[in-house]
Amino acid sequence: MRVVRDDEARELTKQNEENVTSEVVLDSDNELNLNSTEILIHTKKLPQRLHRLAFLPWYECWTQQLKTEKKSEHTIRSYVVAAKTFTTTKLPNENKLSWNEVKEIKVSELFNKINPENGRIDSWLNTIGDLRPATINARIAAITHLLKWMGYSIPEWIQRPARSRSLPRTLGKSDLQKVRLAAIRSEDPIAFPIITMMLDTGLRCSEICNLDLDDVDLEDLSALVIGGKGEKDRTVLFTNATLDALDAWRPIRNSRLKNCNREEDRRSLFFSSRSRRLNPRSVQKLLDRIADSSDIPRTRLSPHVLRHSFATGLLERGADLVTIQRLLGHANISTTRVYLEIGDQTLREIYHRAQSSPSITELESDDFEITEEITENFPSIK
Repeated sequence: MRVVRDDEARELTKQNEENVTSEVVLDSDNELNLNSTEILIHTKKLPQRLHRLAFLPWYECWTQQLKTEKKSEHTIRSYVVAAKTFTTTKLPNENKLSWNEVKEIKVSELFNKINPENGRIDSWLNTIGDLRPATINARIAAITHLLKWMGYSIPEWIQRPARSRSLPRTLGKSDLQKVRLAAIRSEDPIAFPIITMMLDTGLRCSEICNLDLDDVDLEDLSALVIGGKGEKDRTVLFTNATLDALDAWRPIRNSRLKNCNREEDRRSLFFSSRSRRLNPRSVQKLLDRIADSSDIPRTRLSPHVLRHSFATGLLERGADLVTIQRLLGHANISTTRVYLEIGDQTLREIYHRAQSSPSITELESDDFEITEEITENFPSIK
């Protein structure tokens, strides 16, 4: 076996480093004019997987990574908001940079900028301290992802605030009746099918907006949810109430379809008055109008409140948690288990319905009849 001398080993190492840097230059902007030493400074501490991205804008690379991981649009928006506040946090003796400027920073530069040891993460945490615990946790989760992508780990001393687990907000029977009645009387023809389907299926707002006509099987009374939360597909069921609502909606949908100019929207089940696919903001505005008509505060009526009402209704009628989990599309049954923590009023209704104990008078009457029957049938002793 040939022994490699020290000077040869150093030469081989140098050649390997030059090969790596040449690859980085080929994949980077052609306008870059860096020598090998400068390139090594920029890439030496970067994880190997980021060497080819070293001179590309970090924002485009990171958001592309989020899409590759199949993060939802809502999650990506949330992560971007957190990254914006974090990367634009200014340290002493630094020039203030705008978000547009920060987004153009190269991966290698951001690697040094967000080093957890330089104090930027401390300053950033001070700026979000007044937010709700759930929001703080969401922001920290986003920055944790960014740091891990860049090859760092979140410092152990960062403590996430404890969340107070609130019970799901639901509507009582009387409020549900008011909402249904307001939907029937609404001048907007889409109100009745939307409200009915949400209460019948427990669909999320984004899921009902993304439904296509082909996803609904009217004969089987079911609908296929494609690409729900977490990119999971599932089947939801509905009753004849939704079938009737969709039958009433069909001619209106057909008339709005004629004015639809977007090819990607033509398969949509629900169209807005502008002949476009329904969006979550339009649904919330619709629910606000329904709340006003029902004399219910707007804060008490939302797509998720209807979803919670659907779940608690199933639970009250004897459905098991696994069934509810599958219908709601929860990845973990611990999320579904929160519906066991039902409110006092629901608890009272279930208790009295389950007990339905006879009164003392009824018990005394029954006891007298049983005694008489035993006396008549008991053989006498002579």
